[in-house]
Amino acid sequence: MNTIARVASSRHRALAQWLNYLPLPLLEAALVVSWSSGFIGARFSIDHARPMLVVFWRCVLVTLILLPFVARSLRRASPAVLLENASIGLLAMAGYLYGVVQGIALGVPAGLAALLADLLPIGMALLTTLVLRQRLGRRVWLGLAVGLSGVLLVTWDALAWGGAPPWAYGLPLLGMLSLAIATLWKRQRGAAANALGLLPNLWLQCGISGIAFAFVAGSEGSLLPVVNSGFALSVLWTAGLATLGGYGLYWVCVNRSSPTRVASVLYLSPGVTLLWAWVMFDEPLSAWMVLGTAVSAVGIGLVVRGESR
Repeated sequence: MNTIARVASSRHRALAQWLNYLPLPLLEAALVVSWSSGFIGARFSIDHARPMLVVFWRCVLVTLILLPFVARSLRRASPAVLLENASIGLLAMAGYLYGVVQGIALGVPAGLAALLADLLPIGMALLTTLVLRQRLGRRVWLGLAVGLSGVLLVTWDALAWGGAPPWAYGLPLLGMLSLAIATLWKRQRGAAANALGLLPNLWLQCGISGIAFAFVAGSEGSLLPVVNSGFALSVLWTAGLATLGGYGLYWVCVNRSSPTRVASVLYLSPGVTLLWAWVMFDEPLSAWMVLGTAVSAVGIGLVVRGESR
């Protein structure tokens, strides 16, 4: 077991070094694709099992996959470091996923839930300005506004008021704020929050979130997996693409650039999500979606140039 752990740990370090050499725009493009896959996976899974049950088993699967790669790092870490990173993970993963997925499950239309979740760049910028007292340039604010207008164009045809209770519409918004707070917390802590490395942090996030989702899913029914191919595919899809790919690349990009830039890049996720839906569910594409994606790209460019200045 020690030999396996040593080999896995060395491969983890090699992966971290390889990611550091890749161009940031390439990582951001991969982030947009993998992050968008989470919305598609959530939609697909609703037809096969309770959403919270899928999220629970998604966390369980990731913790099992990553354990050999992170065991040595976790044993060497201090309790204070583990506690801090687990707390960040609880906000970033459990808080965000519960807000978005549970909101959709209660009847908030997926398009509206995605729009509220995509306010992340604005939420991040407001927290940076009001809480951290860090000033953002006018070009950055202009880029955020232009990017948001592009998201509105992309999701316009999908926006509708559902039959959810009024308070349920606040869940995606609270989920967005939870991820924004976790991101800024981790960024402000700098080297202290990154002492564990990418995969141990991701393992902790999934582990603590899995415990939280066990209580939520357990309150709704059994925690046993549903025996059908749709459930298995939902768990594999969301664990691989949305968690390992989406969350993993999200933290890599945050460490390489700034929270505002990374959040603004996610303005492209609605357009990519709709492209996923067109390929997988034969949903129609419209000129508004293409135009909105282009407008969001312009906004991201303004943010990137504003931050570089």
